[in-house]
Amino acid sequence: MKKLVLILLISPLGVLAQDEFSLTEKVKSVLGFTAPLTYVEDMQKMKNVFVLDAREREEFDVSHLPGAIHVGDKRVDMSLLGNVTESDTIIVYCTVGYRSEKVAEKLRDAGYTNTFNLFGGIFAWKNDGGKVVDKSGRATEKVHCYNKSWSLFLLNGEKVY
Repeated sequence: MKKLVLILLISPLGVLAQDEFSLTEKVKSVLGFTAPLTYVEDMQKMKNVFVLDAREREEFDVSHLPGAIHVGDKRVDMSLLGNVTESDTIIVYCTVGYRSEKVAEKLRDAGYTNTFNLFGGIFAWKNDGGKVVDKSGRATEKVHCYNKSWSLFLLNGEKVY
């Protein structure tokens, strides 16, 4: 007689199936949907986009999207935007989209009307095969996962805490 063994992954986030569906559902559960969204597949087709990273400096230094400008999430220093104009397309990202949603709201309130939040953040980007670079601009597989609970949603890349 064969035995069936079922193993469930239980975390502070609940019982999870480790796949992209889980990331999508988790992101939907934390977003307030207060800023327009864009998705990895749409972003990859865009040209002349300013990409802003709304994570902590330590996370950014491990890896970030190529060409991203670090702005953090606590207090956005508008001088970091350089020659970004209020009509330019801006995409803000963080680990999964929660912190970047807050930054996108602040930018829109400041008049940057073509600002979007990247749904799923750097996790969705990396899970979809997107490239990331370290603080020296070199390609890397490392991705800062914010914490171990969130790391369950990164399916592609080397997890760093």
